[in-house]
Amino acid sequence: MKGKIGLVVGLGVGYVLGTRAGRERYEQIKKQWLKVWHLDPVQAQVHKVQDFAKTQAAAVPQALWTGAVKIVKAATSDGTPGQRVDSTLASGKTVAAEVKQAAEETVAAAEATVAAAEGKTKPRTASGAKSAPKKPSAGA
Repeated sequence: MKGKIGLVVGLGVGYVLGTRAGRERYEQIKKQWLKVWHLDPVQAQVHKVQDFAKTQAAAVPQALWTGAVKIVKAATSDGTPGQRVDSTLASGKTVAAEVKQAAEETVAAAEATVAAAEGKTKPRTASGAKSAPKKPSAGA
């Protein structure tokens, strides 16, 4: 109950102080924020993050697509319905492992990039994953 009262009091105080500051103070804060945002060092970091995201973003969706193709092929293969189900389940397990590996490798690459940016010598990889994402094979 004390937590709820504190929350209500905090919201009330924030509202009163916010209304006293008004639009003028908001515009001041916004102006200062935009000055900082448009500084060259900040924009250099923004571009690094954007470039990293562009290079790493394709790894997991590619693994998902390849996996979906494998599962559909297994489900539509020749054989009895029982054999197709078994084949589809086996493919699903393999695909799940491949997607998990792609996600872990993407996370490891992100950690390595962060570590390099912070000046560390070795990235943390708890799962032992490689630092670069594996490209899916073309013959899937």
